[in-house]
Amino acid sequence: MTLPPEFALIARHFRPLAGPGALELSDDAAVMAPPPGRELVLAADAMVAGVHFLPDDPPETIGRKLLRTNLSDLASMGAAPLAYLLTASLPRDMASGWLGGFSAGLAQDQTEFGIFLLGGDTTSTPGPMSLSLTILGHVAPGQALRRVGAMPGQDIWVSGTIGDGTLGLAVLLGELPGVASGHLAGRYRLPRPRVALGQALVGLATAAMDVSDGLVQDLGHLCRASGCGAEIEAAGLPLSDEAAALLATRPELLPRILTGGDDYELLFAAPPEAAGEITARATGSGVAATRIGRFLPGEALVTVRDARGGEISLGRGGWSHF
Repeated sequence: MTLPPEFALIARHFRPLAGPGALELSDDAAVMAPPPGRELVLAADAMVAGVHFLPDDPPETIGRKLLRTNLSDLASMGAAPLAYLLTASLPRDMASGWLGGFSAGLAQDQTEFGIFLLGGDTTSTPGPMSLSLTILGHVAPGQALRRVGAMPGQDIWVSGTIGDGTLGLAVLLGELPGVASGHLAGRYRLPRPRVALGQALVGLATAAMDVSDGLVQDLGHLCRASGCGAEIEAAGLPLSDEAAALLATRPELLPRILTGGDDYELLFAAPPEAAGEITARATGSGVAATRIGRFLPGEALVTVRDARGGEISLGRGGWSHF
């Protein structure tokens, strides 16, 4: 029997991604249970063409970025990935080759991160392409990392490097002429969710979240949840070689590095005496972790200081859709 066009599209591009409980994407819903003795952790993120990715971005990286931004949310909770649901609102004239690249990117990262598709929905849209993914993970009962829990006197840590994503977008938009697009553009198009590190921090970090809307703004969210302030030491920010080279010649980029989004690194709190263990666990997870400041008593304000202790004016806190 010939399938209707929508169901033929699903069978061709998405059924090969389906895993246990998905029922071959042939029923109204999936059926599954979390691993024995574990709690489910759920998150959802959307990506809209022209807002979260550029029209000429490769479809493979769009699929992978969609999955990876959600994996970053699981990482911030210390959760292990399990499965995901996908909703895609696509133009009617969407080329089959684009969907083939998109699903191939998802397949690549499903293998890398040990996750599979459970189901979802496909619709047509006259507006920009809109993609939404709901991810499921699992964690030991009561062990999920939370934004609440940071305390005055504890250290502020981040994983990886800060600022590559926002600088990569600037390069792709032509805002930094003469700068090669390689590494920085790659970090914008393809985040690196710190899933292994997130799980390694369970029982060690006192609070955590991922950096998606800018370091300063997201640290402010963590401070509000925990009821304290924070101070960032700008000289201690971990930068990639490419970002450091740019900042050396264009110091005016520092506020953008501090407030730009698309880092998808982990931001977390820990007591000073945990520094050695954090470094060891980060190394074992394949990524560096860097102390960048400390939490302070008082209201939930974030201050950034230069090497001489002076306050750096930023102008804005970070990205906001509204």
